[in-house]
Amino acid sequence: MIFLLDTHLLLWAAAGSNRLPPRAADLIQDEANQLLFSAASIWEVAIKAGLNRPDFKVSAGRLRRALFENGYDELPISGRHAAAIANLPDIHKDPFDRILVAQAQVEDLTLCTSDSVLTSYPGSIELF
Repeated sequence: MIFLLDTHLLLWAAAGSNRLPPRAADLIQDEANQLLFSAASIWEVAIKAGLNRPDFKVSAGRLRRALFENGYDELPISGRHAAAIANLPDIHKDPFDRILVAQAQVEDLTLCTSDSVLTSYPGSIELF
């Protein structure tokens, strides 16, 4: 299967954090799965690290390189993705999460997240 991981799952996986749920670790380690990260996640890390957020203490460039080195594929943000945000119900205010939901919907992907609010959106969203 093809999975788009949200930013926190990516950060926890990259850091080897014990915050990464075991089920998510199993999904990530399963070589049958294709793992994607969004350009939006790299953008989010760059912005929030620049704001000195304690949960974003990583270089966006280093994270991106590490994801590629570990077999992830990058999902660019397209105009179709951005336009699809207009069709989302007003459930979540975070623009990074909203673009991830839109990307998953447009590309027919399963979005893997640790944010229970995102499961209120239509589409394939897996909570970890």
